[in-house]
Amino acid sequence: MKYSESQALVKMAAYCSKAERAEADVRRKLTLWEVENEPMERIIDRLKKENYLNEERFCRSFIKDKMLFNKWGRTKIVFELKRKQISEQVINISFSEFEVAHFEESLLKILTTKAKSVKAKDDYDKKNKLIRFALGRGYSYEQILRCLSKILDTNNDEDYFDSFS
Repeated sequence: MKYSESQALVKMAAYCSKAERAEADVRRKLTLWEVENEPMERIIDRLKKENYLNEERFCRSFIKDKMLFNKWGRTKIVFELKRKQISEQVINISFSEFEVAHFEESLLKILTTKAKSVKAKDDYDKKNKLIRFALGRGYSYEQILRCLSKILDTNNDEDYFDSFS
């Protein structure tokens, strides 16, 4: 589909007003609509000027949604934001508004739930499965160890975890 600049602007304003969008997503969609580079830049500038497009707002919203609804950790969220071409500076500023405790609280809940359903032949195997699960969700190794020590009742957690260092 090929749209004129004014048509694309109206459609993009509607697209951006429905949900927060990253500039990279808008560019991708405009490219799909076969909008030339110069008009694309004008459309993006106009969307920014009229506050339809705001990377800081998008970043905060993305972090909040992924943290609360998807139960993702910082690592996975940062990776996805970088894929959307959000700058490191914007990511760090946005993350500064969220407390580490929220991530650990979320991790504790998902690990507790997962620990009940994990099928393992012994505690060692269970811990490994839980660690892999949490790493896949984007949590740091240190956070995982802290939460696992609260969940699993074993005396030699530190010896167990030191074997991975």
